[in-house]
Amino acid sequence: MTEALHIGSFVLRSRLIVGTGKYKNLEETKAALEASGADMVTVAVRRLDMSTPGGDSLIGYLKQKGYTLLPNTAGCYTAEDAVRTCRLARELGMSGLVKVEVLGDPKTLFPDVVQTLEAAATLVKEGFTVLPYTTDDPITAKKLEDIGCAAVMPLAAPIGSGLGIRNPYNLEIIRNTVSVPIIVDAGVGTASDAAIAMELGCDGVLMNTAIAGAREPVRMARAMRLAVEAGREAFLAGRIERRLYATASSPLAGVIGSKVG
Repeated sequence: MTEALHIGSFVLRSRLIVGTGKYKNLEETKAALEASGADMVTVAVRRLDMSTPGGDSLIGYLKQKGYTLLPNTAGCYTAEDAVRTCRLARELGMSGLVKVEVLGDPKTLFPDVVQTLEAAATLVKEGFTVLPYTTDDPITAKKLEDIGCAAVMPLAAPIGSGLGIRNPYNLEIIRNTVSVPIIVDAGVGTASDAAIAMELGCDGVLMNTAIAGAREPVRMARAMRLAVEAGREAFLAGRIERRLYATASSPLAGVIGSKVG
């Protein structure tokens, strides 16, 4: 893609951000990441294996290939735990770029908005570049922007559900409410979901299960890359107005037998 995505001081060529969990093995992970065209990948800090050196480990491979790492706080249920996890990521040598995920309960995996706001405020003050996973509530998105978050990451549907964009209207309102990038996070199931998110004016899409859980993850990764690119191009091009009745594709003026002209 020719148009870069700017998140804080980070510049991304691809608007697709992918996760690294749920793959069968490291080889499948590598192949899917390459097929996705993504240059930012998110990793769960609590699940990182730092004991295996070099390219034999996931983190070693990602660093070797020059991916921008987005450590996340998956599994955290309090602001305190999320902040501690982000500090650990920085101590492990990662940049201050973090995805803040504070869950409300283990069944729905919806974000706890109050705890998310608290964690984000603390981390911004400590100099982190914060990307918070949040609900599709425009008010919360605006509060996160006001705190100083570099982007907002509203869910499309519950994590791993594959239900697609459940509330496109809220995403459009968020687009008109905040000026920071909007990255749709969670709920994407297939390529058309990613394309719709981008057509709505979102700046990027983050996904993991939709690719890793597909029958052919590498092929789905390639499909998602194309969908994000197509959706972005369609948004920039501007769709035609919706009309109730047909409009001729070819002008009738001058056509033999036509009453027009």
